[in-house]
Amino acid sequence: MFKKILIANRGEIACRVIKTARRMGIATVAIYSDADARAPFVQMADEAVHIGPSPASESYLIADKIIAACKQTGAEAVHPGYGFLSERTSFAEALAKENIAFIGPPVNAIAAMGDKIESKKLAKEAGVNVVPGFVGEIDDTEHAVRISNEIGYPVMMKASAGGGGKGMRLAYDEKDVREGFEATKREGLNSFGDDRVFIEKFILNPRHIEIQILGDQHGNILYLNERECSIQRRHQKVVEEAPSPFVTEKMRKAMGEQCVALARAVGYYSAGTVELIVSGADPTGESFYFLEMNTRLQVEHPVTEAITGIDLVEQMIRVAAGEKLEMTQDDIKIDGWAIENRVYAEDPYRGFLPSTGRLVRYRTPVPAWEGDERGVDGVRVDAGVEEGGEVSIFYDPMIAKLVTWGETRDEAADLQVAALDRFEIEGLGHNIDFVSAIMQHPRFRSGELTTGFIAEEYPEGFHGAPTDAAVTRALAAIAGFMASAEADRARRTNGQLGDRLEPPAKWQVTIDGASYKVKIGEKHIKVEGDRIDIALEYTPGDRLVVAEIDDTELAVKVAKTRTGWKMTTRGHIHDVRVLPWHIASLTQHMIEKIPPDLSKFLICPMPGLLVALHVGAGDKVEAGQPLATVEAMKMENILRAEKAGTVKTVNAAQGDSLAVDAVILEME
Repeated sequence: MFKKILIANRGEIACRVIKTARRMGIATVAIYSDADARAPFVQMADEAVHIGPSPASESYLIADKIIAACKQTGAEAVHPGYGFLSERTSFAEALAKENIAFIGPPVNAIAAMGDKIESKKLAKEAGVNVVPGFVGEIDDTEHAVRISNEIGYPVMMKASAGGGGKGMRLAYDEKDVREGFEATKREGLNSFGDDRVFIEKFILNPRHIEIQILGDQHGNILYLNERECSIQRRHQKVVEEAPSPFVTEKMRKAMGEQCVALARAVGYYSAGTVELIVSGADPTGESFYFLEMNTRLQVEHPVTEAITGIDLVEQMIRVAAGEKLEMTQDDIKIDGWAIENRVYAEDPYRGFLPSTGRLVRYRTPVPAWEGDERGVDGVRVDAGVEEGGEVSIFYDPMIAKLVTWGETRDEAADLQVAALDRFEIEGLGHNIDFVSAIMQHPRFRSGELTTGFIAEEYPEGFHGAPTDAAVTRALAAIAGFMASAEADRARRTNGQLGDRLEPPAKWQVTIDGASYKVKIGEKHIKVEGDRIDIALEYTPGDRLVVAEIDDTELAVKVAKTRTGWKMTTRGHIHDVRVLPWHIASLTQHMIEKIPPDLSKFLICPMPGLLVALHVGAGDKVEAGQPLATVEAMKMENILRAEKAGTVKTVNAAQGDSLAVDAVILEME
């Protein structure tokens, strides 16, 4: 067994690998860029080596620097995590030349499967179903248009070396191909150093199912069941679960055996994932197609660990050291259900725009994962951040992964909702409300999932999860109780409000426009005259209130405003105004403040780099016309005109770094 390994990655996955290595008695080495100098994974490792500036292209993607760090520290092996160099054959070959073990598959398997174009050719030759498409070299945009027309729309354009949702464009017509082909090439080049693109037919109503593979260097290859990864946004997975509510035992066996055969054809060992696309229109599940094989650990690997009890990182390390797998296919069982939600630094209330910045406050529902595949009471948090740290513009915006395990799918989903309510994140936007809404959605609970779930269920964007009447009344009771507690503290402040003044006990609580009369008694709370059995504690300044209502807990995040609170629970932010009864009636005389008209301005919706400005002062534009392209989190975002007009002034230039809400141009 290795005595020391280096983790050629950062953030959450670096922490994850370090923890398993530590449990195995293996020393660890972290590498870090300027942006990560104070990151948790750097502090956690036994040693740490600085390898360059913040951009990944100058640090984490430089193989020579990583090899130099191995030599400097005496690391015998490298775990690449996911992303960066994890599927780069040249990196694995360079390590082999220096007699440094690569904790991953053999070079030939990476080469065969890491290239999406070549892997499709190989899969087709092996008799595996593949999605119809063009897997050769595409010369230019005109060639891409001809290919797309021949295949038939819709088509998907993908960077050959892409992954993680980057370098992908869905085209419904020729116009989409012309607009998106060059952007797809650029994203592939910028993120993966490869601008080759392939085009394939987009399967309608598709389900994204993946099979976890695990093999050793002695010819043993197993499949560790499947994961359901259909809920995606912009081709980036948001929710993953294991097993899939769609897959039957017969389907599981057919898919698993086919994926094992494919892995065997390339001499695969270590952990890997074969991604399949399944037509949701075929209830038999027999219409499944090979999509790609990821020759690395997946972000969503914890859900497989939770239902099998197998630490995949540990198995990768043991396989790389030459050990045989101790389990057989018959040993692989399905115990319970696991769901993972990715907590991202993005604002779902503003079209999921990236949100970078400092984590002013960061609290998790349970302590960080320390080795138990199912966490604490079925709740596991894998993260690579800490309070005071920064979510940088240079890397992926994932803050944490929340994994829950239950005996049933509904139990795992219920645990997700409860745990998400206990996350406290301040300082930047996040998607906690959104994933909580998904967990509660009737369609999710029914298991009727496709990759179009988010687009179909939230066509007008996300505005919060629906709130039932019982929760609203509970919030009114909590708000009234908090108002009384705040007034009581004010009364007790010496000399300010007199000695005999009692705190108000009658409040009008207005939640999202609806008003409730709340009366606070010594032993009970009444809302609109109805008694609510509720138990809670609140000290002014608390940011999380946990109330018990009829033996059910409701966790509510609270933030003080001028006239009440913002109260967040069950995937919805509520604007709550609390006034004493005798004052509330006077609000009808207040003049409503009308927000300014910003429709004439093109405002940057996120921090980012202005990579292209498509118009100039005096240009006439039509509704929907591209005006500017802003790059954020390695993704290009096209900003379009909302209505026809003429450009009056341009306030930014190509290459400028823009802050959120910066005015790019003004229309007249």
